[in-house]
Amino acid sequence: MRSHVLSRRGFMIGTGAGAAAVISPGVAAANTASPQATSSEVQSPRAIGQPMPRGVNLPAKPPARPSPDSVGYAIVGLGGYALKQMMTRIGQAKRSHIAALVSGNPQKLAQVGDAYGVPSASRYSYEDFDRIADDPGIDAVYIVLPSGLHCEFAERAFVAGKHVLCEKPMALSSAECDRMLAAAQRADKKLMIAYRCHFEPHNLEAMKLTSANTLGDMRLITTQQSYRMGPTSPDKNWRVNALYAGGGPLEDFGIYGLQAALYLSSEMPTSVSAATYRPTGDVRFAEIYAKVSAQLNFPSGLSAQISTSYDSASKNSVAAYGTKGALNMEPAIGYGGHVMTLRRGRDEETLKPGDPEVQFARQLDHLADAIRDGIAIRVPGEMGRRDVRLIEAIHAAGEQSRTIALNPDGTMRG
Repeated sequence: MRSHVLSRRGFMIGTGAGAAAVISPGVAAANTASPQATSSEVQSPRAIGQPMPRGVNLPAKPPARPSPDSVGYAIVGLGGYALKQMMTRIGQAKRSHIAALVSGNPQKLAQVGDAYGVPSASRYSYEDFDRIADDPGIDAVYIVLPSGLHCEFAERAFVAGKHVLCEKPMALSSAECDRMLAAAQRADKKLMIAYRCHFEPHNLEAMKLTSANTLGDMRLITTQQSYRMGPTSPDKNWRVNALYAGGGPLEDFGIYGLQAALYLSSEMPTSVSAATYRPTGDVRFAEIYAKVSAQLNFPSGLSAQISTSYDSASKNSVAAYGTKGALNMEPAIGYGGHVMTLRRGRDEETLKPGDPEVQFARQLDHLADAIRDGIAIRVPGEMGRRDVRLIEAIHAAGEQSRTIALNPDGTMRG
């Protein structure tokens, strides 16, 4: 069950449990009124390599390059998600291959590089990352780093003349998103956000059903993404450090629920209200929220209720209710194990639209198709910025205990 709940951020700082890049030693936790007004005010985030994550199974032989026009990716950050999920499925890709690796741990870099057949000359550290500009084998970089580092490495990749696939959230502020989009435009390169659910069969089927009005007029969407985090602190786990994680659960796990509300409704909300919670004296939540819940109101009359938490029992569900039926997914947005049911009247059926595992390779190949064939990117940087704007509005609504009106682009009115 835990594999269906945890996102790529299920690792600890300094433990070697899967971190790709982590916090500089000595960052102090600050128990302030606003979770985001902490160590980020006095220090910039910094990428530092970590030991090999536990449970990594490296390939016995390097995956073959799938096609002559295959897009070469530089994987930036060798943490648990990259090594246990995405990279293990690179062999399923039809037009993508691993051309380079970037890590702050030389031993891990060498071990992973040998296993994936990456030449020594195409193995980079975070410090000499800019040398990728001289590597013709790299077409794009895939940034799999803590969220607070996304903007820096995206900008550096664009300066180096490479396309960018960036993990979600796109950045920790809409201002950083603006910078990333501007850098992509200057470089005339593509920027795609790694919203893998847009390539996963169950979520794609859900989009198709709601778009076809199978449920009738949509009335309510509910999403819940939560689990209970073990003992930790901001100096040990980047996910609870505001400098690297922003407000916490909404940017990490809850963004899947926010995304689902948007792609199932095919609308933009006109207003949002929210509530945030931080238990007193809990070092885990000295800098971030323990729970965020929000209600989004849409022009059609539809409401979406989203909830995310680092301090409650595991839950990973998305449900949509219309005038003719209901759709439920649980688990909804994991790496596998999806269950999907459609109810219309008294009839209920379990839908099995495909293998969730294909989402990883399809995501890589989508950017490859955009680079080689010029197709429109399904999940562009503009979508990532839209979502960060909505996250900012949700946090503001919770902090101010009021309903906030929204513009069509997700910015706050007034």
